[in-house]
Amino acid sequence: MDHRHDSHHRGQHRRPGAARSRLWNERDGSWEVHARVERFVEPALLLVLRDDEVHGYDLAARLEALVPDERVDLGNLYRMLRGLEEDGLVASRWRDDLPGRVKRTYALTPAGRALLDAWAKALRATNDTTTAFLRRYQQET
Repeated sequence: MDHRHDSHHRGQHRRPGAARSRLWNERDGSWEVHARVERFVEPALLLVLRDDEVHGYDLAARLEALVPDERVDLGNLYRMLRGLEEDGLVASRWRDDLPGRVKRTYALTPAGRALLDAWAKALRATNDTTTAFLRRYQQET
């Protein structure tokens, strides 16, 4: 075992160049694995916007409910929304008819719906692959 480690994970070690998805935990002698779909916040965001026109704070709360393992940073969320809007996938508008101060709300465009459909197709394929892996893993040898 290579004992060089990532300093912010006390007792957890990773070889230089090793995948970020796995860490060796010396305290209990086990692997910690994070099996994640990269950029999963994007399809989750598109899914939330498919159902409703939403403002930023409410959007963050809905994302955290949909993807509880993913911490939603508002700065990153707004950057992602601006990028999606620049790509024509999301549209925004200022609304003064909602409770409280004027809010910018976001909605999915037809192009955004097409991207959401593509994400769903890709995630189904990933799910099929993962299901096949787990089925084989559970087989007795």
